[in-house]
Amino acid sequence: MRTFTVLIDTREQPTDRAMIRYRQFGCPYRREKLEVGDYSAVVYLPGGKALSLAGHCAVERKLGFSELCACYTQGRGRFTREFERAKKQGVKLYILLENSSWEQAYSGHYRSRMSPQSLTASMLAWLARYDCQLIMCKSETSGKLIHDILYREAREMLERMVDE
Repeated sequence: MRTFTVLIDTREQPTDRAMIRYRQFGCPYRREKLEVGDYSAVVYLPGGKALSLAGHCAVERKLGFSELCACYTQGRGRFTREFERAKKQGVKLYILLENSSWEQAYSGHYRSRMSPQSLTASMLAWLARYDCQLIMCKSETSGKLIHDILYREAREMLERMVDE
């Protein structure tokens, strides 16, 4: 796992906040076009063969409820297509939602016209429909959490390969 490298989708903007997140990975990273999600990973096996998680697991990061609400309203078509593509390809997706909590969702403490009932219904529908995981954290934790999610997925994949 010393060769573990986080892959960052080329559409992810390299802002100052993103650069802080990338440093939190604590491992090499590189930008690459990903079919689904904002982040995935690759591990280089002995002999140099690349084992990419991009076709198996990805993290879709959202800044908060305002961005997620936009994905469920005006961006719903694009958002749905991305999750449909992931489901069809068998890619496990994690939605990482920064600076958010279920309490905020239910109480409407976010900037959007989307009602709390519609937001929570969409969030729960996505979990059921696309068998994805929704994880909420502070933005200060997101880089470490992205790394740890992908690292654990890579370890599990490698262990399954050894068992087969």
